Amino acid sequence: MTNPIQEFIEQREQRIAANAENSDLLKSAEAFNLESNKSQYSYNFSWMGRPIIQYPQDMVAMQEIIWQVQPDLIIETGIAHGGSIIYYASIMELIGKGEVLGIDIDIRAHNRKEIEAHPMYKRIKMIQGSSVDGETVKKVAEIAKDKKVVMVCLDSNHTHEHVWQEMEFYAPFVSKNSYLVVFDTIVEELPDDYLPGRAWKIGDNPKTAVYSFLQSHPEFEIDREIDNKLLISVAPEGYLKRIS
Repeated sequence: MTNPIQEFIEQREQRIAANAENSDLLKSAEAFNLESNKSQYSYNFSWMGRPIIQYPQDMVAMQEIIWQVQPDLIIETGIAHGGSIIYYASIMELIGKGEVLGIDIDIRAHNRKEIEAHPMYKRIKMIQGSSVDGETVKKVAEIAKDKKVVMVCLDSNHTHEHVWQEMEFYAPFVSKNSYLVVFDTIVEELPDDYLPGRAWKIGDNPKTAVYSFLQSHPEFEIDREIDNKLLISVAPEGYLKRIS
């Protein structure tokens, strides 16, 4: 007898795999990625009242990962308005366990006030400090030490050196079959002047850091299925699964 649930899953897997060979779809996605980033498309969305500054497609992917992995702790570098840590906390609230640790070199007072007043703050901790400072990493290690399943998301300074250092510091916290997600790898595919005044550019960005990191870290691999599924994303080749 045909299992309709399994049949649907297999059909979806086939569609996702086929996306990698669909040249018209890939060209359309590339065009949207370019123009939407130039127009700051990601700044247009909120989650539970807080600006999230992420693409909806990436947030759907994160929801799928969180549900699959069931983390006890999500570590994210880069807080900004707090939308993403509130988003992750809300998914963990639905799951019924876990907490989110946000790290930022400058948690602005008005953002801190809004985050701390939010209903999801009960699942959030924050550290103010550079994500690549040894003292910050020690604080993170203390919070993570008893957590069995850990995810990490990197979304702070997007230069190659900074992201590479973050990956070296935070990858050891990631548990097997969980994810290290590196946002804004899309920078490598955008014109250098798409957002004037930023330090990151082609050849010096999160994607180049990912490529460098993977050369010496075979315990991680790019989850190509997520790339083929999303197509529109700020994190192409940035969804890294820990396989060993």
